[in-house]
Amino acid sequence: MPPLAILAGGLATRLRPLTGTLPKSLVPINGEPFIGHQLRLIRDRAVERVVLCVGHGGAMIQDFVGDGSSFGLDVQYSWDGERPLGTAGAAHRALGLLGEEFLLLYGDSYLACDYGTAVEAFRREGRQGLVTVFRNDGRWDTSNVEFRDGRIAAYAKGVRNPRMRHIDYGLGVFRSTAFEGITEFPCDLTRIYQQLLEKNELAALEVNERFFEAGSFAGIAELENRLKKGIGAS
Repeated sequence: MPPLAILAGGLATRLRPLTGTLPKSLVPINGEPFIGHQLRLIRDRAVERVVLCVGHGGAMIQDFVGDGSSFGLDVQYSWDGERPLGTAGAAHRALGLLGEEFLLLYGDSYLACDYGTAVEAFRREGRQGLVTVFRNDGRWDTSNVEFRDGRIAAYAKGVRNPRMRHIDYGLGVFRSTAFEGITEFPCDLTRIYQQLLEKNELAALEVNERFFEAGSFAGIAELENRLKKGIGAS
């Protein structure tokens, strides 16, 4: 299994004032920092090595997670530095730790899909990137992907069309070459997805397991409820 990068450097403005002094990864979920739940889920999906891309509150995250051994993982850290790099910029900064191919996960995502299946699809397709999508139909968040015949026809977080019934699920697989050309920061993942789409270098995999997130108060309440029921167990 390739290493997995977690984008954990955001400011989490939707969770203020809770995140005024606390990074989103450490927001308590059923009495434990969210990242503890996230790392155990990742481990149970056969991931062994994690790179945490951190910025705001990164030292606090490192104090809690350490080298990852308490979660059965090998965890390393990539730091944004003095200025925010954006989601794609943070991945670019971490390339030296990630190698030629890697999984990429948003720092507030709790995703119980089969990560190995995503890696297999990525290698089978032979493109620079693969994004997982879920048929959302506007139920849990705003749908932002037009997905037809196993391909992404359109991806946008700003300008949307009525054919967008799927959503970016939050798990991707990439070759390092997808990020090597970034020269301007901050740089968002949306820009990388669109560039790859234009070059026919973005594959897609539809998943059926509902996504959960800890990036909003409503999402936290839903996740707490589902964790009590045992979602994410291997």
